[in-house]
Formats: sequence, C-alpha cells, structure tokens
Amino acid sequence: MQQPFKTSTALSGVRYEIRGRLANQAHEMERRGYEIISLNIGNPGRFGFRAPETMRLAIIENLQSAEGYCHQKGIFPAREAVVMQQQERGVVGVTAEHVFIGNGVSELIDLTLRALLNPGDEVLVPSPDYPLWTASVTLNQGRAVHYACRPEAGFQPDPEAIARLITPRTRAIVVINPNNPTGAVYSEETLHAIVRLAEKHQLILFSDEIYDQMTYDDARFMPLAPLVNDTLCATFSGLSKVYRACGYRVGWVSLSGAREQAGDYLHALDLLASLRLCSNVPAQWAVQTALGGFQSVQDLVRPGGRLYESRRVIVDSVAASPYLFVTPPAGAMYAFVGVDRSRFPAFDDQAFALELLEKKHVLVAPGTSFNIRDTNFFRITNLPDADTLKDVFGSCSTVMWSSAAPERPAGASRRRLAFAWRQ
Repeated sequence: MQQPFKTSTALSGVRYEIRGRLANQAHEMERRGYEIISLNIGNPGRFGFRAPETMRLAIIENLQSAEGYCHQKGIFPAREAVVMQQQERGVVGVTAEHVFIGNGVSELIDLTLRALLNPGDEVLVPSPDYPLWTASVTLNQGRAVHYACRPEAGFQPDPEAIARLITPRTRAIVVINPNNPTGAVYSEETLHAIVRLAEKHQLILFSDEIYDQMTYDDARFMPLAPLVNDTLCATFSGLSKVYRACGYRVGWVSLSGAREQAGDYLHALDLLASLRLCSNVPAQWAVQTALGGFQSVQDLVRPGGRLYESRRVIVDSVAASPYLFVTPPAGAMYAFVGVDRSRFPAFDDQAFALELLEKKHVLVAPGTSFNIRDTNFFRITNLPDADTLKDVFGSCSTVMWSSAAPERPAGASRRRLAFAWRQ
C-alpha cells in the first residue's frame, strides 16, 4: 500500500484563511452558478475599480524594454520613483540601491524575514495582523510574538505592552499602518514610542504602509521612516491597493535609517533577490507614473467618494444594530466588526461565516483569521458600492440567538448565531 506524501513540518501553524476553506467553498459555489458577495478580501478589480489609465499606457509603451530580465532589485526608474517619494516624506539618504522591487509586497515580506531570521528568533507582530506576516515569520523558522491592539483602545498598539514582550531573541517589530484588518491609523505619539523601543533594543522596524494614502475624515497618516535614525527601517508599499492594481504584482521595500550597521543584511537581501532573478518587469514600468502622477485615490476617500460612502454605510449600519459594534476605520479598506459577547456568549466567528456563506451567499473573513483569540469579530471590505452594502445590511432584519443566549426567540433551535435575512 502506498504511503501518503508527507508535507513540510515548516507549515505547522501556518494559516492564511482569507484564501482558505471558506474562500474555496465560495469558489465552488460560484462554479455551480451561485452569485457570491465577496466581502472577505481587498481585491479592487473584483468590484469594478480600475488602475489609472496612465499606468496601463506606461506598461504598453515600454513593453519592448520588458522582455528580458532586469536588475535583481528592479528597473531603475521604478526604484528612483520610490526614492523620490521617500525624500518628499522627509526620509534622507535613500538611493535606488536601497530599494528592492518585488512581485507584490508579499514576496518582499518573505525575503526580508528570510534574510534576517535564525531558528527561534522572535518578531513582534500586531494582533490582529495581516496573517502573511505571522505565516512568513513561521516559515522562516522564527517565532511570531503578538502584541495586542485592543478594540477598547481603538486598535492602537500599546508601546508599554510591546516593551514587555522584548527578549534577547527579539529581532524586529512589525508595524501595519494604516492597519489591515482594523482600519486603525496610528497616532504620532504611538509611532514615536515604538521607534524609541526599536532604537533602544536595536530591532529592525518593518513598516507595512500599503494603504498609506487611504485615510478618512481627519485621520493623518504618518510614515515611520522619517522618525527612525538609530536602527534600520524597512518600508513596504506597492501598486495593489492605492493604485487598484493587485494583478500587476508590484511592491517595493525601501531601507532607511542606520544602514551602516546593516551591510551584511543588505547583501543577504541582494542575494535572495538574485536567486529569484527579478520581479515582473512589464508592470514595473507603471511605478514611476503611479507615484509621480495625479493621486486619484484622494477622490475615492473624501466625502462623496466611493470608498468613503461605502465606509459610511458600514459604520451607520453597525451603529443601528443592537448586536454589532465597530471602531470606525480611519484608513485602509476594511472594517473589523464585533458581535456583542454579552448578548451572544456562544458566538463563533467560523461557524457564523460558514452559515452566512451557505445560506445567504455572503463571504466574510472570520476575525480569528487575523491571529486573535477573540471569536466575536469578522472583517469585511468597503470595496463594494454603497448600494450593495446597504442591501447586505438592510437584509439583516433580525438576529437569531444561539441556544446559549439568555433571550433566544421562541422556536429558534439553532446552536450558532446567524443573520435572519429577509426573503
């Protein structure tokens, strides 16, 4: 009898449920003809967003220059455009040699951690987090140590709590700002405090700023790199979100701060970049146009803009519900919605998401997908238009109580919470 092939033990504890079991079931339902409202993932193209036309034209006009491998760090015009953006933000001393272009930020997260970690090294990661960070730490033999960003604090990190987690094995602190999944935009005071910790303990700062221009109302995004002097700061961004070009698979990381201490690390990054030859060349030609052109995302995030109005629907709909709560997202393209635990003590986010998909063909991401212990949250995106989101929340006419809840309606026998939708 043939034995099954064994998988790598490195995958133990690795999860990416945003594209996991629930998403796979949704794809299967779509193949059977069901229409699924996918609120689980930040994929602008699925909801009709287009990358700016000037970016597409830049790719087309440079196709003749994109058929061969480029430098392992990326084409010079793209890297130089990142340098100029960093300089405009007050980052000094960065040149094109300190910028790496990757197949999306995802690849660069893996490369920067692989160049750093030895078995058992620790990286401080926010909870909730974008789960690729935790997965990449684990896959590169490190240990992700989560620092809590609690809803009662507006999902802002607590620098004092972070300080208590630092050990001799700690190598880096991850900052995701504006935050995915919560939409929090970190205060200047909080960022300064995290930088002081990193500089004191000589920890690398990994600053994930992919949503840097997606802020709402009076929220102000502050880049981390200008605050960093005495340690290394790696700033990540790309074309996927602000420029609505996920499929281009173009991201970048810019290294600033105390680079004189990081010669070996930069060499390791260059080696790893060389091993994958180079990133997607044609789409790199869109970077200079994207960063140097009109920033059309501003029309989407101000009052009257599509992202702003969809966010407003989510916030208003949750406020009108006696069972839900949310910290209004100050940035990014998500809302991290909570369910009142006092009313639903037995609420389970996974069971809820599964029933919502099976019964009402709406796909959300359970909160525990983002490395939190609480099971009473789920994440949705504000990418659908406002009318679609109104229909989603408007259909939610009543809430069925679990059998463990004290006020379960007569005749309700389900053992898990589900929305009761209008037919």
